[in-house]
Amino acid sequence: MRSIYTRILAWGLVMLFVSLATFVEISFYVMRRAEMRGGPLGSMLRFELNEVTTAYEAGGAAAAASYLERMSQYFPGEHYFTDANGRDLATGVDRSRLLAATQKHVRLPENSNGVPTFAVGSPDGRYWFMAEVQAPIGLWTLIPYYSPILLLVALLSWLLAFRLASPLRKLSKVVEQFGRGNLSVRVNSRRGDEIGALARTFDVMADRMQTLLTAERRLLQDVSHELRSPLARLRFAAELTRTSDDRDAAVARLHKEVGRLDNLVGALLQVTRVEGDPLESQAEIVSVGELLEEVVADSAVEAGPKSVRLDVDAAAGVAIFGDRELLRRAVENVVFNAIRHSPAGAAVDIRLGTGGGRAEISIRDYGEGVPDDLLGKIFSPFFRVDASRDSSTGGVGLGLAIAQRAVQLHHGEIHAANASPGLRVEILMPLHTAA
Repeated sequence: MRSIYTRILAWGLVMLFVSLATFVEISFYVMRRAEMRGGPLGSMLRFELNEVTTAYEAGGAAAAASYLERMSQYFPGEHYFTDANGRDLATGVDRSRLLAATQKHVRLPENSNGVPTFAVGSPDGRYWFMAEVQAPIGLWTLIPYYSPILLLVALLSWLLAFRLASPLRKLSKVVEQFGRGNLSVRVNSRRGDEIGALARTFDVMADRMQTLLTAERRLLQDVSHELRSPLARLRFAAELTRTSDDRDAAVARLHKEVGRLDNLVGALLQVTRVEGDPLESQAEIVSVGELLEEVVADSAVEAGPKSVRLDVDAAAGVAIFGDRELLRRAVENVVFNAIRHSPAGAAVDIRLGTGGGRAEISIRDYGEGVPDDLLGKIFSPFFRVDASRDSSTGGVGLGLAIAQRAVQLHHGEIHAANASPGLRVEILMPLHTAA
C-alpha cells in the first residue's frame, strides 16, 4: 500500500467504522441508563413490580405466577419476581446470578439470545422484578438509518483522498516532464492550501531555471555565431602587424578589432547576465533626458566621419526606474544603427515625450528604410538586411536584438516602422512615479 491515495482512503474508512461502532455502543449505553433512571421503561418496570408484589402478598406464589403469566401475554418475554437473594418467588428457581448481573447494569444473558434484561427493586430491597425486552433496538435495526451516513462519509473520504492525491500525481508528472527537458511545462495550480503553495513554488523555480538555461543557451549560440568574423578579422590584423610595411596602421587596425571584440563580448555578457538573473540589475531612477544627452555625446565619434547631425528634442522631467547602463546601451545601439544607415550629411531625429503613463523615445534616420516584409525580423539576433554590411560598417546584426532584450527586461516595448524616408524606432517604457 504505497499509494498515498489508497492510504488516505483506507484510513478514512477505518476511522469511519471505528467511529460508527463507538457511536452505536455509547448510544445503547446512554439509552439504557436513561430508560432505567426515569424513562418509560423504568416506570413500567416499577409499576409491574408493585402489581406483582401486591399479588404475591395477597395470594402467595400462585398469585405471583398467575400475574407473571398474564404479563407475558401482553408483553412477550420472560418476567421474574425474586427476593433480595435472587430466589424466584413464583417458581422457587435460583436466579441470583441473573439478579447480580442486572443490578449493576443492563445485561445480555446467555440464555436470552442477546435480548437485554432489565431489573428494578422495591424501595425496601425485599423484592426484585426482572424482565426481558423482546423487541430491542439492536444494531441490525439501526443499519437502514446508518447506511446513508456510512455511504456519505465513505464518499467524502474518497473525495478527500482524491483531492489530496490528484494534485500530487499531477505535480509528479510535471516534475518528471521538466526533468526530461520540457522546460515550458507548469503546474498552474489555483489551490489555496499547502499543495497549491508547493505547486506555485515549483512553477517559480521552473520559470527561473528556464530563464537561466535559455539565457545560457542563447549566450552560447550568440557567442559561437558572432565570434567567427571578429576572430577572423583579428587574425588578419595580427598577421598584418607582422608583414605590413605600415606597422602603425596595422597596429591601429589590430586595436580597432580588439575593441570591437571587447564591446561585443561585453554587450552579450551584460544582457545575458541581467536577463538570467534580474536581481543583478542595478535598478535606480533614471532621467531619460540626461541619458539621451550622454548617448548623443558618446555617438559623436560614430556620427563625425559621416557628418551626421543628431537632433534632440526631449521633454523635461521624464524618469523611469531601471538599470541605467542597460538602458543606455539599448538606446545607444538604436542610435548607432540609425547613424550607420543615414546618408552622409543627413540628420538623426531623437525625440522624447510621454503618453499613457509611458516614456516614449523615438529615433529616426533618413536612410533607405527596411522592406516591409523584413520589419518583424530586424530585432532577431544576427539578422542583417544587407549581408555585406558586416564588412563595410562593422555591424553584426546584434545591436537591435540587444536593445529589444534590455527594453523587455524593463517591461517596455520596442517597435520599428518605415518613415518614408528612413526608419523610425520607438521605445516605450513605464514612467517612474513617486508611489
